[in-house]
Amino acid sequence: MLSPSLLHLFYLAASSVNVTEKISPDPSDFDYEAALLACARGEKFALQAIYARDSRWLFAVAYRIVKRRELAEEVLHDAMVKVWNRSRLYSPALGSARGWVYTVVRNQALNTVRKRLMEVSSEEHDVPELSTNDNQELAQEAEKLSACLGKLDETKRNAIVLAFVDGYTHEQIAQRLNSPLGSVKSWIRRGLLKLKECLS
Repeated sequence: MLSPSLLHLFYLAASSVNVTEKISPDPSDFDYEAALLACARGEKFALQAIYARDSRWLFAVAYRIVKRRELAEEVLHDAMVKVWNRSRLYSPALGSARGWVYTVVRNQALNTVRKRLMEVSSEEHDVPELSTNDNQELAQEAEKLSACLGKLDETKRNAIVLAFVDGYTHEQIAQRLNSPLGSVKSWIRRGLLKLKECLS
């Protein structure tokens, strides 16, 4: 079990880690890019089409991060509003249109978690604020963790990020990476050992 502080560092470091998305349904029979272009033109049916097709899986992405159904529903609603408002900003240079939509939802969920953590912290009046040195130390530790993650091979890195950033179970990671459960557990165990060695 990772400590809360290390989990927080994972969130800070994971923004530079690319994990391949393998989410149902099969995207080959739906033109997400055309749907986003239609959203940018103000055609509401396109947003409705994305929601009707992917809301189940987009909700699952949010729920895995925020851990509460009502929060996940709020995240999905707010994220779809952002998809609509920011659709004109999408470019194929940013990656697949489908991946862009899922990234909007994931980032909205992470921002919701961070906001709630900040609200809880602000209510703890007896907790001293972090000094400049503390913030610098946290940033340095996050940078070091990011560098150590980058040294892992892709399979171990993806498995660890999915487990400790996105909140997947070992079984879900095995399905997501289309790999045996035993292999996933081994990747995570060995990857954490290498991280510990790198960070020490």
